[in-house]
Amino acid sequence: MLEELARLHWSQNDLQAQSKSHPKKLALAARLRQETTLSVKQIAERVHLGKPKGARNNLHKFMNGAAMQAPQSQLAS
Repeated sequence: MLEELARLHWSQNDLQAQSKSHPKKLALAARLRQETTLSVKQIAERVHLGKPKGARNNLHKFMNGAAMQAPQSQLAS
């Protein structure tokens, strides 16, 4: 996760300051979800996505919407 934050030029404070549905935060959460065994609750806490239920809904919408687009496109910028 620290590598992604560095690539985005974000600090932990920047991550916390962005909205719960910020596309870059959701892209980071989606990557964590796919590449680790962390629960949505753990990811929501680490990426500051709010409560697990809302994080799960936002992440689900993001991942299904991102599936229609090119993969990893949200992380590119």
